[in-house]
Parts: sequence; C-alpha cells; structure tokens
Amino acid sequence: MNIAILYTGGTIGSAGNPLGPLSNSAFSTAFNSLITPILQQQYPGLNIDFPLITFPESSTGTLDSTNLQPSDWCIMAQSILSSYSAYDGWVVLHGTDSMDFTGPALSFLLSSFNEVGYPTAALSKPVVITGSQVPLFYQASSSDPLTLNYNTDAYQNVCGAIAAAQSGVPEVCVYFDSYLFRGNRVVKTNASEFNAFSSPNYPPLGQYGIALAINFSEVLPLPATPEISLDTPAVQNALTDQLSYITDNIDQFPVMQFNAFPATYKVGGPAVIAGLINACVGTGIKGLILESYGEGNFPSGDPDKSSSGAVYQALQAANEAGVVVVDCTQVLSGIVNDSAYASGAWLPSVGALNPADMTPMAALAKLIVLSAAAGYQGWSSDTVKTLMQTSLMGEMLSVNRLDSRSNPYLAPGQSLTSLDGSATLLNDPVQGPVLTGSGNTSSLWQPLTPPIQGNMPGRLVMQYDGNLAFYDQSNSLLWSTSITTNGPSASALVLGGSYSERSLILYVYNYAAGTVSETLYQQ
Repeated sequence: MNIAILYTGGTIGSAGNPLGPLSNSAFSTAFNSLITPILQQQYPGLNIDFPLITFPESSTGTLDSTNLQPSDWCIMAQSILSSYSAYDGWVVLHGTDSMDFTGPALSFLLSSFNEVGYPTAALSKPVVITGSQVPLFYQASSSDPLTLNYNTDAYQNVCGAIAAAQSGVPEVCVYFDSYLFRGNRVVKTNASEFNAFSSPNYPPLGQYGIALAINFSEVLPLPATPEISLDTPAVQNALTDQLSYITDNIDQFPVMQFNAFPATYKVGGPAVIAGLINACVGTGIKGLILESYGEGNFPSGDPDKSSSGAVYQALQAANEAGVVVVDCTQVLSGIVNDSAYASGAWLPSVGALNPADMTPMAALAKLIVLSAAAGYQGWSSDTVKTLMQTSLMGEMLSVNRLDSRSNPYLAPGQSLTSLDGSATLLNDPVQGPVLTGSGNTSSLWQPLTPPIQGNMPGRLVMQYDGNLAFYDQSNSLLWSTSITTNGPSASALVLGGSYSERSLILYVYNYAAGTVSETLYQQ
C-alpha cells in the first residue's frame, strides 16, 4: 500500500523552544526514522513517501494554518491530483486553526459537478487530514536530534490517519482524537484539549478503538461509473484543467463571514451592522456568509418593518451588486429554517440562500470554489446559487432529492422541499406522496388515487434500478414508474425549480447516464 504524506506545517511539525516549524526534510527524516518502522510493524507492505509541497508566501515553505489562503488549498489539491495514480491514499498534516476550512475546500477542489449538482469527477481514494494539539517531535536544542514527544496526540492521530488512508473511504476526511469525520462537516470546538474537532450535524465515519472501524453506511458511495472516477486518466486530465483554471482565478472571488451581534441601530436611520456590510461590499467581496442567530435570524435594523431597516437595505444592495449572500447559523448544531421567525423570514427577499446544516466554514470554501469554477464550467450566477443550496459532497442535508445510493427513502411524514421552500413533496401517512405549492392546498402531483388500496402508511423509494416506487407497510408495491435502462441506473428524484416563479419540476434523473429518465410534474 502506497501512502503519500503531505507535510504542510502546523503544530504537528513544530519543535524547539520556542516552537518553530521543521523543514520538510527534517520532518520527513525524523518521521521515517522514528515512526515509519512502527507503522510497518502493523502494515508490513506499507510504503510512505513525502512529496514536497511548498507555499510560496513562506520562507520555510511550510505554513501555520492561520496564514493559509485560498490559493494554498489549490496547491494541496494539485499535489494530490498530480500523483493520483501513484498512491492509494493521502495524509495531509495540517495546522488545526483552519483545518475546518481546508477539509471542505479539498472536497470541492478534488471533484467537479454538472449544473444539476452531480459529479463529473469524483474521488475513489481516501484523503485524510490530521494534525495535533501537541507537536509530534521534541528537540531540546537545535544541536540535539529529534525524538518522539512525550504524551502527544500527534502520534495517535498519525497512526489513525495512516489507517484511514488505507480504508478505501472515497472522500476527504479529518481524523482527530480517534474519530474519522467527513472533512466538510467538521468544526474546531476545543482549543486546548485533544478532542479539538467535532461534527455536530453528521455522525463520524469511523472510530479507532483496538482497530479502525468504519461505518460505511455513512460514507459517500464510490463513483457511480468509471466515466466520473479519478482512476480514469481522462477524468484526471479534465479535473486537472479545471483545477488550473480555479488556481488562476480563485483570488478574484473573496468571500467573508459576518456574525450577527447586538449593535446599535436607529429605526429609520443608520445601523452599525449596515455600515459594516456596506464597507465590506465596498472592498469587492463576492460572497457574504452570514452567521445568524438561532435558526437563521438576523437583525434587520427595524423590528416592526424589516424592509425599512438599514441592515435589510444593505443586504439588498449587496445582492443587487452581485454579492452572493448565504444565511448560515452561528449555532454549532441544527438546521437553518429562516421562515420559523419573522426576524429571519425577510432574508430570502434580499436573496439570502438557505444552506440547511452546512457549517459557515464549508459555506465559505464552497462559495469560493464554485465561483472560481463558474467561468470554466459556463455557469450563471443562478446556477452557482442553486449549487450552493445543493448537497454536492455530503456537506449539507439534501432537502430536495432522494438518491438511490445514499438517501433513497422518504418515510411517512417526511418531505422534500424546493430550494426556495415554495413547494413540498410530503409522504402523507394516509394519502402517500403529495406535491403541493405554497398557498395551494390542492395537489399538483399524487401518484396514488383515493381510496388507496393498501396497508398505509408506506415508503417512497428511489430504487437502484432507476425507478421510483411506493411500498405500503406490508412491503407491497402500490405504484412505480416504468423506467427501463440499458446501462448504469444510479438515479435521484429531484424537486427542482420554484413554484412561486412557475418553474417547478419533479423528475427522476439518471446521474450515471446524465439524463432525465422521467418527468413526473412540470409547471
């Protein structure tokens, strides 16, 4: 098994007093002397390489992750992609301060998507990011040799990451303190203990006890076909071209995070938050990730009439200027529901997007990468906004689709919603699936005709054969599409468009073939 370790810097690679970064050469030499023989006891066929990775803004070539910038994500992604055929997995040694930005960024940079949000290039091998709260090596003075540090989490994290890099998990992960997390779901939640990272809205992919146990039911599926797998040279080449384009353009798309906080405002007059937003927009930012209160509530500047508030007007002006506004929450766990309170219900009217349970860090990285890729892909601003609200690599709850390979069931009482919330497909416990538009109580689409002959309630299932089917609780088939395919049929049920804009569509999409199999409803 061939594993590449990309040493980028951070606490894990620091030594001396005061702590300073080791060079790639010094770190890799000490690692191969002190750590590799132990790893090879456990994995006799293991071969570890240290491909050189350097960051041009640093005289040492390494970076504390505090100083990482978006172009550095591209350097890491290029290193992985350029050696994709040579290794079975990668371990990225990284500082902890911005690891929860790099995890999402690499997941998007090492993939590509069509305008519907399905991969045209996808990982087939593990990329595992790790670091530590305490350095891996100890050095009493510059003239002394490096030795293994006492009571360090770095050693355990390296062992776990090496194991995870051989697990076949086809996604970007973060390994820390015995847990393997989806890389675009992590948040740094502890600055001083070994359990520095958590994943509040998605379960761990694995845990290391006596051995590493992977929960494959939570892992992203392998690429649906060889035509989108990075194991295929043509796919590698196409993604390399896109990554080169993104690298050349990523600095043109600055995005910033902006926390809601108690600040002075005058009804009918100025507001501190509005002034700050206007100033930020004036610097040329292309995206604004709001970190709202609670379920997505943000001060408007006028508690009685939101549209008269200075903050409302500042965000409206930002939206009209082409700034993409995303309404995340500063709360660690939970889902944004900006319609729950009047103090958040005004946000969609100024163009704010709903990211469900995506972290603000993932939203920032995602928006930067999608914006930088838009010119290469020929995407419009509306397409970028749609993709921002679509789960691309498991970074957020999928609210508008069922997928035959990951979330195929709509249980009784569960529903899909259009991205703007204007339509709902509810699996009604009595009537079965019912599609309705906002403010319209009559059904737009209902496959079961009352009176229903079956043992209700039942499940709506997006099957792997490409058909959408409804089974009652006795598992008797009550309804199904009649789609036939001659090849791979990994498919999704998609509720797209907008009822309020008269563009609503419900359809089955064969993403293995890249075609619409059947349109069930179109406005």
